[in-house]
This record gives sequence, C-alpha cells and structure tokens, in this order.
Amino acid sequence: MANQSSHPKGLYLLFATEMWERFSYYGNRALLALFMISALSFDKHFTSALYGQYTGLVYLAPLVGGYVADRFWGNRRSIVVGGILMAIGQFFLFFAGTWFQEAKIAIPLFYSGLGFIIAGNGFFKPNISTMVGQLYEPNDSRKDTAYTIFYMGINLGSFMAPLICGALGDTGNPADFRWGFLTAGVGMLVSLVIFITFRDKYLVDPAGKLIGLAPSKISAAERAKRDTPLTPVEIERIIVIGVLSFFVIFFWSAFEQAGVSLTFFAAESLDREVLGFVVPTSWFQSLNPVFVLIFAPVLASLWTFLSKRGAEPSSPTKMAWGLLFLGFGYIVIAMAVKHIEPGVKVSIMWLVTMYWLHTMGELCLSPIGLSLVNKLAPARFASLLMAVWFTASAAANWFAGILAGFYPESGQAIPSFMGYQINGIYEFFMLFVGMAMAAAALLLLSTKKLQKMMHPEVV
Repeated sequence: MANQSSHPKGLYLLFATEMWERFSYYGNRALLALFMISALSFDKHFTSALYGQYTGLVYLAPLVGGYVADRFWGNRRSIVVGGILMAIGQFFLFFAGTWFQEAKIAIPLFYSGLGFIIAGNGFFKPNISTMVGQLYEPNDSRKDTAYTIFYMGINLGSFMAPLICGALGDTGNPADFRWGFLTAGVGMLVSLVIFITFRDKYLVDPAGKLIGLAPSKISAAERAKRDTPLTPVEIERIIVIGVLSFFVIFFWSAFEQAGVSLTFFAAESLDREVLGFVVPTSWFQSLNPVFVLIFAPVLASLWTFLSKRGAEPSSPTKMAWGLLFLGFGYIVIAMAVKHIEPGVKVSIMWLVTMYWLHTMGELCLSPIGLSLVNKLAPARFASLLMAVWFTASAAANWFAGILAGFYPESGQAIPSFMGYQINGIYEFFMLFVGMAMAAAALLLLSTKKLQKMMHPEVV
C-alpha cells in the first residue's frame, strides 16, 4: 500500500524542472508585448494578433509532441529535446534584442526565436505533466494533491520571472529587453540540467521501475495492454475530456488578456506609483502566481475538508466555479473604469483585486483539469490526451489575441464584436463578463451528465 503521508521524490524533481521552465516561458511573456511595441515598433493591433498566434501555437504544438512521445520517444527524451529547443529560442530573442535597431536582422531573429520556443514547448509541456501521474498507482488518492504541488512549482517560476526578467528588461530603454530574454534562456538551461542529472534516480513508479521510457523499451505485457481497443467507458471518459476542454477555451481566452490588453491597461490607465516608486508594467504579471502560491494550499485544504464530509463538488462543478470567479474579476475592473474621466488613472488596488479573483478561478479550474485528464485518459494515450487539453489553451490564446485587438484606442474607429459596440474600456471588460458567465451557466447545467460519463465507480 502506498505511503499516504509523503510523496515520491520524483514529484519534487518534476516540480523543480517545471519551475525553471516556467520561469523561462513567463520571463519571455512578461516582456514580449512590450518588446514588440517599444523595440520593434509594431502597433497594438498587430502585437495583439501576433501574441495570440504565438501563444496559441505554443499550446497547439503539444499535439505533435504528445503523439511522438506516446509512439516513439517516450516522455524523458521528449522533455530533453523540448528544453533544448526552448533554450535556443530564448537566445535567438536575446540576439533580436541586441540588434533591435536593425529591423532586417532583428525581425527574422525574433520570429525564429518564437518558432523554437513553440516547437520546444510542444515536446516539453504534455510530457512533464503526464509524468506526475505516472509516479503513483492509478487509484492513489494523493494524485490531486500531487498536481496541486506541481502547480505551485509552475507558479513559483511564473512569479519570479516577471520580477527578475522585468527588472532587467523592462527599464524604459529598449536596448535592455535582451537581458530579460537572456535570463529566461539561462532559466531554461537550469531546468534541463536538473532534469538530466536526477531523472534516472528519482523518476520511477511505485515498484521502482523507470517511467517515461520509449515504447520500444517497455515490457511486452505493458505493450500488449497499450494495444488493446478502447472500451465504452474509456470512450465516454475521452468525450468528457473533450467537452471540458471546450469550456476552458472561454476561461483562458479571458484570463490570458494578462499578457496583452491588461498589460496595455496597466501601462496607460493605472496609477502605478507606490510610495514614490513607479511599479514596472511587467511586474503585474507576478500577481497571479503569488496569489496561487498563497491560496493553492487553502483550496487544497478546502477540497479535503469537503471530501471528508461527502460534500466535495465534482470536478466539472469546480471548473464552472472557476469561470464564475473569472467573470467576477472582470466585473471589478469594469466598475473601476465605468465612470472614470478621460486622462484619470485608476487605483492599483482594482487590478490587484481582479487578479486575485482570476487566480481563485484558475485554482478551481487548471490543476483540477490536469488531474482529471490524468485520471480519465487511457494510459496508452496519456500524453496525447494531455496535449488535447493543452490544445484548448491553444485555441484560447489565439482567441485571446483576437479579442485583445478590440481594446479601444483613441483616434481609432469604434470596434464591434458580433454587433456589440465597444465604445470604451468599460464595454471591453464587460465583453469578458458576459462570455465567462454564459460559459459557467452552461457548464453547471452539464455537470451531472459529465459526472456520470466519467464513471467514477470504475477504477
């Protein structure tokens, strides 16, 4: 019987590996839109569209990486290849920042860097998430807690990244962006070194066998198990993954405004002075991860408390709550700007409150979703179905870029989204309120059916 009081050391290896990889990615993200506008002189509309296309492809690429891992390479090799490609991409961005004044040099380097990061993330992202579940027996009750711990690693990295990379790159001098990108590249190398050094020692299943190997290296019995046809229960569980993936598109497309429209808002409409210090725009992207680090244990304890009393909500219900929290966050920031006079900046506390509500929504949705996919996905398609989950984030990020393009700008024509006139920032934020609340209502109405299709009685 598994020791219920502790977790495998492999979990903390994956925690550290993912923490430094997320440091690299979010260090890049904190600077990306600002770099495109300030150094490469792209306009906001083009920047928003490109940001959405890039982040969308970052989460679409795991479809390829998950398939390659399941069929050919295994998780271990895929993670190493992905990490190397992402490090190369960050260093390309460093060189783009170095020669930003030479557009003919900088722009090809910039696009190449984004391409390497997209490809690398495709191999890295679905495989490291899948390996967390492989450390445990299929019915081990510690899995949800393990994914919460792993998720804290993600957010520790994404908390540090905007502060460190932003302090080095977001200085007001376009020439300094390169130092932020360089630091992000170094973070990726640290992630690789940690993983390669300790993988053989700690990444083992409860029986002590290595996990994440290529299919050619697994036992004949395990290979035969992987080749069996899908059962009706497995098919219904896969459908549940697909349905929930659809709903999370609406969450992430609004949540990911942090990197574009909310960055524009913080730069232009927020009073960023605190005790005489002007807070860099990029630093606000650390609010979400620091709230995750504070409140993830609180939510985990709440689920445990409710579970012991037979009152824990189902995973789809928790995810619907996540959409509701997201909507409430946008209501807060919409109220802050509703009656504001032109040229007047709003208090920093409105944005802080919004990010707190968004974080509570994320904690109800994202780690729950990761754990759910691991529980429901047939083992032979584990990485591929984790990639399907991330494909929803791909669609969401692409959609986020499109929606950010409706951010109102003085001197430009009044934008309209499906007949909805966006006369100002208030209408822009209310667009996300309507979207989140409608998705939450539909998901709540579907939870009983989805819970039945998950077949919790079948281990």
